Amino acid sequence: MKIAIVTLFYLAGSSVHAFSLGPSFLSAAEKAALRETAEKVATPGKGITACDEGPATIGGRFEAVGIDNSEETRRQYRQMLFTAPGCENYLSAAILDPETLYQKSDEGQLFPELLTERGIVPGIKPHLKIYTLPGTNGDTVM
Repeated sequence: MKIAIVTLFYLAGSSVHAFSLGPSFLSAAEKAALRETAEKVATPGKGITACDEGPATIGGRFEAVGIDNSEETRRQYRQMLFTAPGCENYLSAAILDPETLYQKSDEGQLFPELLTERGIVPGIKPHLKIYTLPGTNGDTVM
């Protein structure tokens, strides 16, 4: 019989707490890194920004205001967001589109590195397909 691990994180007041069910498959260092990341993301008074629009989604928004939907324009837009003065005072994390992982600032710094330097945890939105669960009333899963 195999027992799976379930690690749950919850926010109580201004602290992040974790508890596990079952054996652990993470090393002590991996657990510490996961806890540190969760605590950074859950920083009281800060929020998470979703900058994960793909080229088609952001393209529709750009088109509506007369902006060209090129990779360079999207890079400049993201750079403006990530380098706004004081944004690190309000943001704990940023959800990024995969395209953003390889884009760089005008100074040649990768956006995930730029965010990390500013104390903002970069995350990635995977492109997942939505599936309808059999035997449900249309419930879906990614």
